[in-house]
Amino acid sequence: MKLNIVNPIETEFYEFKTSLSELDKGIETIAAMLNKHGKAEVFFGVSNEGDVIGLKGQIGAETIKKVEVRISEILKPSIVPTIILEDYEGKKIIHVLAKGNRKPYSSSGDYRIRVGSSNKKIDPDLLGELFFDSERSSLESIESLNQDLSFNMLKYYFVKNGLTINQSNFLSNEGLLLNGKYNMLAYLLSDNNDASIKVVRFAGRDKTKMIMRNEYGYKCIISAMIEANNYVLSLNETRVDIESGMERKEVKLFDSHAFEEAWTNACVHNKWIKNIPPAIYIYDDRIEIISTGGLPYGYTKEEFYSGISHPINIGLFKIMGQLNIIEQTGHGNIVIVDKYGKDAFKIEDNYIIVTIPFAFTPSMKQIDTVGLSDTTIKVLMALKNNPTFTQKELSEITGIGTTRIGTIINELKEKGIVERVGSKKTGYWKIN
Repeated sequence: MKLNIVNPIETEFYEFKTSLSELDKGIETIAAMLNKHGKAEVFFGVSNEGDVIGLKGQIGAETIKKVEVRISEILKPSIVPTIILEDYEGKKIIHVLAKGNRKPYSSSGDYRIRVGSSNKKIDPDLLGELFFDSERSSLESIESLNQDLSFNMLKYYFVKNGLTINQSNFLSNEGLLLNGKYNMLAYLLSDNNDASIKVVRFAGRDKTKMIMRNEYGYKCIISAMIEANNYVLSLNETRVDIESGMERKEVKLFDSHAFEEAWTNACVHNKWIKNIPPAIYIYDDRIEIISTGGLPYGYTKEEFYSGISHPINIGLFKIMGQLNIIEQTGHGNIVIVDKYGKDAFKIEDNYIIVTIPFAFTPSMKQIDTVGLSDTTIKVLMALKNNPTFTQKELSEITGIGTTRIGTIINELKEKGIVERVGSKKTGYWKIN
């Protein structure tokens, strides 16, 4: 008789042991599975082929207690497993289920990780990386040094997406509190923080000469992420090619969908606890999106490319999913691979770079300023350098009053020189 699970074979999630004489090996497997996926299932009284053979002797509550005690003795840090006695037509088996994300887990002081149907020993030098994937080092588990926080922008995004906000428990429901105090997730999503995303443009194909450096930050990182995203999208010019038969073919500089997927992934999976935000570098022939931290320990490149999701920042991942900023299916990597191939990714131990190549050499065209006043040109150049500027920010940058800024922008809109793309709060200015 086969075990009553879908596809009863040993995998990264299931392990079979014929008897309780293999209890310690089974506990080793639990630790290895927790280190890989944060959950584990081990069956005792089942053959390697998934056939139920049953446990010998009297199997009851006392046996369950012994298994529980042994797990508590040699599995560290401690967990509370679910241990079930199951009956298959008179043949009894013990089914152990475990969950936990306080990595790394050890069995009798030995650290292993599940790879396929085996438990691979972890290099001691890499235990720190496993710790970084643990809830003990998550944004939610670290108290914010700044406890004077507000969340007006975050709440705006919730309302904008049709989500109801219960003021009494909003913060706790979204995982922004740790023992009644704000955690690091709350800090990053608050209206004021020190996180700053940089978008840098270089002349040529290397970093020899920088021609522009924009910072989007010191605010809710969702706002900063969207502003940086909109700036890059505003650069996505179109080239019109005339093919045989005078047919017009429009070619975009880069694939917007692939860029947006790469950028949102970089922001949500960045190891923010290392205090290094993601960044965007723009060259004459490509865009590079850089995020801190490589793949989670035990997460293979094949899993990464195939779209198997393994979020680094679970709380941030959940909130961005609620706000429809990201897809929670791992679809983004598949989009990038489909468009640009696996070579678009450079995966190292401490960072990941996604390269979005340009389809042609961008014109970086100069704006026609004939007939415009010096004041208008000043505003237009400011918008060219940062299309996400608000009227207040334009006033601060140019030294021109906000009322005059509003008049200039209206004139530019009427002349068709600029147009607003998106909403007043989160959109950007497109220069025609």
